[in-house]
Amino acid sequence: MRIVVVAVGRLRPPFADDIQHYQKLLARHVRLELIQVRDDEPVARRIPERAFVSLLDRQGERFDSIGFSHFLETRRQSGRDLCFVVGGPFGLTMERVDHRTSLGDITLPHQLARVVVLEQLYRAHKILAGEPYHY
Repeated sequence: MRIVVVAVGRLRPPFADDIQHYQKLLARHVRLELIQVRDDEPVARRIPERAFVSLLDRQGERFDSIGFSHFLETRRQSGRDLCFVVGGPFGLTMERVDHRTSLGDITLPHQLARVVVLEQLYRAHKILAGEPYHY
């Protein structure tokens, strides 16, 4: 399974360093692809065909770390790529989504939301591998 994160807007420091850090950590666990979309570009065109699409949405499903790892394992068992979509500073509405994921009630800057998604993906893979995930 490949995990794709499609995100609207340009990534700037200091978040770019954090993204690179988690990309390196995730490389041994999963094929990860990060796609950056301009604010004026249609997001749907950048989503891989046949991927299971989860839009980050405040009203979406909430997970704890173990629940998120179970979600990830279920997606892995399905055999489809998994695509998380992160909106830009003004949010994002999409017609075709399979799922909505919430990072909680707080509002995060869209760049920080990308970092949180990658960190949670890393943590979930550590859980699935039976490795310690708390530091």
